[in-house]
Amino acid sequence: MATAHIKSNKEDIAKVVLMPGDPLRAKYIAEKYLENVKLVNDVRNIYAYTGTYKGRKITVFSSGMGNPSVGIYSYELFKFYDVDYIIRIGTAGAYSKELNVMDLLVVTNCYSESSYAKELYGGQSSIATASSEIVQTIKETAYTQEKVLKYGRVHCSDAFYSENIDIKELVNEYGCLAVEMESFALFNNAKLLNKNAGCILTISNSLVTNEETTSEQREKGLDEMIVLALESGIKLL
Repeated sequence: MATAHIKSNKEDIAKVVLMPGDPLRAKYIAEKYLENVKLVNDVRNIYAYTGTYKGRKITVFSSGMGNPSVGIYSYELFKFYDVDYIIRIGTAGAYSKELNVMDLLVVTNCYSESSYAKELYGGQSSIATASSEIVQTIKETAYTQEKVLKYGRVHCSDAFYSENIDIKELVNEYGCLAVEMESFALFNNAKLLNKNAGCILTISNSLVTNEETTSEQREKGLDEMIVLALESGIKLL
């Protein structure tokens, strides 16, 4: 089986998928954490790998950047590859003083100005919600690992460079703690297709303090989030 963007056979894709944006981060995760790894997609250099983690089959599938890109891959995985759970693992910029660089944020829901939901199925809401099952599983997993997590709403923006952004409004009126670019499409695909989607983010920079991580840190320094997602993922199987 293949789609317009994925060349994998259906049996090559696990029921649980971890979805980083960066294809090189997918490669890093697969090589460091998975056993019996197989490259199952490289169309358009969107790398995907399937292997086992603690004996359980899991796929790491990169999404590219932005709602349209993650929208394509998560839709095809849910619709045509019978994936049940997708956990996005990415980075975000903090809007709030409550978040420090390298904090872990579990997204409960997101606010977006994007028209993705309207184009997808006529959806009118600017809020999209994560799967409660995934959020609860991550919470329980973090507790056993003694990890401190933050939970809340993020702003899912279609524009990385925006000259029309009002952070105070996004914080005070919409309750957004941070900004990223993929959760809105992912959550809406899951809603439409009766699947489950979640999102864990590492705070890579702060729009409050202007502190930033390097590109190398973002590619290879996110192991705390990665392990949390892997451990949570195998509990969902």
